[in-house]
Amino acid sequence: MSKKVLIVGGVAGGASAAARLRRLDETAEIIMFERDEHISFANCGLPYYIGESIKDRNKLLVQTPRSMKARFNIDVRNHSEVTGIDPNRKTVTVNSKEKGIYEESFDYLILSPGAKAIKPPIPGIDGKRIFTLRNIPDTDRIKSFVDKEEVQRAVVIGGGFIGVEMAENLKDRGLAVTLIEAAPHILPPFDSEMAAVIESELQGNGVQLLVEDGVKAFNEAANGIEVVTSSGKTISADLVLLAIGVIPDTGFIRASGIKLGAKGHILVNERMETSYPGIYAVGDAVEVIDFVSKQNTAIPLAGPANKQGRIAADNIAGLTSSYKGTQGSAILKAFRLTAACTGNNERTLKKLNMPHKVIYVHPESHASYYPGALPLSLKLIFAADGKILGAQGVGSEGVDKRLDVIATVMRLNGKVSDLAELELCYAPPYSSAKDPVNLAGYVAENILAGRTDTYTFDELTTYNREDILLLDVRTELEFNKGHLPGAVNIPVDQLRDRLQELDKSKLIMGYCQVGLRGYIASRILSQHGFTVKNMTGGYKSASTWEYRPEKLK
Repeated sequence: MSKKVLIVGGVAGGASAAARLRRLDETAEIIMFERDEHISFANCGLPYYIGESIKDRNKLLVQTPRSMKARFNIDVRNHSEVTGIDPNRKTVTVNSKEKGIYEESFDYLILSPGAKAIKPPIPGIDGKRIFTLRNIPDTDRIKSFVDKEEVQRAVVIGGGFIGVEMAENLKDRGLAVTLIEAAPHILPPFDSEMAAVIESELQGNGVQLLVEDGVKAFNEAANGIEVVTSSGKTISADLVLLAIGVIPDTGFIRASGIKLGAKGHILVNERMETSYPGIYAVGDAVEVIDFVSKQNTAIPLAGPANKQGRIAADNIAGLTSSYKGTQGSAILKAFRLTAACTGNNERTLKKLNMPHKVIYVHPESHASYYPGALPLSLKLIFAADGKILGAQGVGSEGVDKRLDVIATVMRLNGKVSDLAELELCYAPPYSSAKDPVNLAGYVAENILAGRTDTYTFDELTTYNREDILLLDVRTELEFNKGHLPGAVNIPVDQLRDRLQELDKSKLIMGYCQVGLRGYIASRILSQHGFTVKNMTGGYKSASTWEYRPEKLK
């Protein structure tokens, strides 16, 4: 007997579930409901269509109702909103533009309602010049407004991925752009010192950036709108984009008895099944397990949504398939830079009281002697047993593949020693014999083996300056161009001949430009009876920290 499967919502989770289920079961009756017109579109590409990097709107449409019917024999009912669920009777209530209100029965149900943009109760937030971006109609409204209304000034509220991408794309359209973020830094998945690099890139490309400042009100003005911030600033704009975040679009589920989390996310098990057998949920509306911390969380990303849709379909088709958690692997383009991350950041680990260690490396994207090598920065976070907890990277080239490699090792429960042992592709135009991933593994291994003791610039501020000697082991020329206040300069190549200048009663806090010479110096000093620490990432990490060297007293 064939199964009757209803799918509520398309895009990543619902559409992938439908296609997978049909490939597994040719006899199943599959009906997909979508309240909007478009059932499957590239939502991550929407900012780039507005910015006109993507010229053809049709390229955003992954599947249409007609193509889903032709290829997968799926009954797609768009302009049909599911307004209620009765798990006991196994029916849903549908409000259809074409058929009106009716009930549809099911054997299995997959919920993929997604999330909707947060619109806090700020005075004036429903103004006609204020937009959100979640779907194709939103995109059409924003692009049409920019194209036709002679928009010159835009304010983006929220410094997450969508906010930063929209700031860049609106700037590429020639608009004057202001980005407002209530937190101390943009891009919450990144730690502050890494986010600061992207902030600098935005500002260097003409984006006005306001952090630690929220929005108090929106006021209509002649031929525009005024954004009033919590600090009292007033910014005039022609267009405002709200990118504050999203909440699960699960209001229609609340009366069904299906269990929801504290913030309205659907609770599921590892099979993506809800509290009712036969009812599954996937995508941005579900609460998942964090792959690193094993805590419940919500991470709205397209990749996990696709995988979850596939897993739900597998289980309906009788296969044993489970979801092992979300790492939060994500990547962002910001003008000339790329920023990518995976796993937990330090801020999260500190909140969870999870002990961890941190290292920074600043290699080049490929062999330095081959033309076009560009610097990149990697941050690796790991436990005392070598387990990788998270990583972040920023640079102009090669960041994507390095973070993908680290994310893969993490998914396979690898350790920093595995990073050191990886045999990766090498030729001068593409990498170095010691790939940046290997290099990060080497540094972490040295710390765990006790060959060196490291500190971060942030930790330096916690020491009593009378108890330490801050030692800069770079060249005299580098030192004179800029150094940490109070540092003594002894180049590493002169160190063995000048040991008598150092006080063995003090802790030597060494640093170089990126960490390598500091490590060599620490090995020399430790074997001559000194107690020494090396700054991971060196002066380059210090100069990109949220503090700044000149503020260190």
